[in-house]
Amino acid sequence: MHDYAEEIIALVEAKNPAEPEFHQAVREVVESTSRVIERHPEYRAAKIMERMVEPERVIIFRVPWVDDQGGIQINRGFRIQMNSAIGPFKGGLRFHPSVNLGILKFLAFEQVFKNALTTLPMGGGKGGSDFDPKGKSDGEVMRFCQSFMCELYRHIGADTDVPAGDIGVGGREIGYLFGMYKRLKGEFTGVLTGKGLNWGGSLIRPEATGYGCVYFASEMLATRADTLAGKKCLISGSGNVAQYALQKIIELGGIPVSVSDSSGFIYDEAGIDPEKLACIMDLKNVRRGRIKEYVEEHPSAVYEPCEQTGEGSPQWNLKADCAFPCATQNEITETDARNLIKNGVYLVAEGANMPTTPAGVDVFLDAGILYAPGKAANAGGVATSGLEMSQDSMRLSWPREEVDSRLRHIMKNIHQACVDSAAAYGTPGNYVNGANIAGFLKVANAMMDQGLV
Repeated sequence: MHDYAEEIIALVEAKNPAEPEFHQAVREVVESTSRVIERHPEYRAAKIMERMVEPERVIIFRVPWVDDQGGIQINRGFRIQMNSAIGPFKGGLRFHPSVNLGILKFLAFEQVFKNALTTLPMGGGKGGSDFDPKGKSDGEVMRFCQSFMCELYRHIGADTDVPAGDIGVGGREIGYLFGMYKRLKGEFTGVLTGKGLNWGGSLIRPEATGYGCVYFASEMLATRADTLAGKKCLISGSGNVAQYALQKIIELGGIPVSVSDSSGFIYDEAGIDPEKLACIMDLKNVRRGRIKEYVEEHPSAVYEPCEQTGEGSPQWNLKADCAFPCATQNEITETDARNLIKNGVYLVAEGANMPTTPAGVDVFLDAGILYAPGKAANAGGVATSGLEMSQDSMRLSWPREEVDSRLRHIMKNIHQACVDSAAAYGTPGNYVNGANIAGFLKVANAMMDQGLV
């Protein structure tokens, strides 16, 4: 099976040059699922993995728009429709200068397995643009979103492909995108998730990824008869996922001590309480400022730039019990992983997508800590998007308590699926293998049932 896995990886690298994030995501899944394919040769005969690594459709388009000075700007838009074996394509839109084809293919590939883990009928996709909403006026963001949707609308629909938000795409952007879709199509459907509550959105959707990540961490701790109460927690990022992970950690008795953005991080040894969290949410969501401004209001905290050096990033070299990377891909290197363990961290739950490099993952697995990969730990966001789709279809709005209860139940089931699948294929306690195997089996079986498509 090792030779077969290497054949798949070599095929992907040859057909998708200069896309290291996609190569990395494929390698992890192929290595985990080689145990399944060895036991079930019918998947190899049907070339299931060769089909999984090839998107069903890749859409690339031009996005022209006018800035506030009347200048013409051009960005590139993307939508990767990766796999629809178990439902319509589902996955976020990312607006960030780093967006390119390889990053979106990695995210779409991850999304296939993440969505399968939720047990909801959703395929995997991802999209976005190299547009940067930071520093743009509301008018500029609106004009960009409207231009972006003027092409995207041809390729999406409530039963075809349902985008959501991601980095750089929050409630403001979803609103502008939905408004233009409605105008172009002349219909009000659940074509986007993350909508406003008074026009088809779901309670708990903004909180879902962060909450779900913390719920998954709680389930992992429960396997050791432990809880989050009193645990010092490091969190990276300060956007939607990080904010609501902080909120849920505080609610469950944990002590968050750090958050970050692309410029640096703050360390508040006394802990971030609800009042300080409100300050962070106002700073990032309303004032759209930088995290270093937190220190101006809370001078006992320390701000540091978080640049990678040979010693790793200082944000991952702090004393703590738990770490929640909620920023972006590959932010934890092998050195960072070693520093986390050296400083007492024994639980890592990924709120971001693939935030740990392969060498860092190996460090966590070799150390035997509780390590939850993003495709399992951060699946709460897309799970609640699925619940939003259900509410849209039924023209209903469930109360907050019901959505939160369903989210917690889904995260508990994802955790159990990871535990069971890892044990069934000879690697008990390995959540990476468990998540990949559980997701793969659901999608692979659906593909087998549907024939060569």
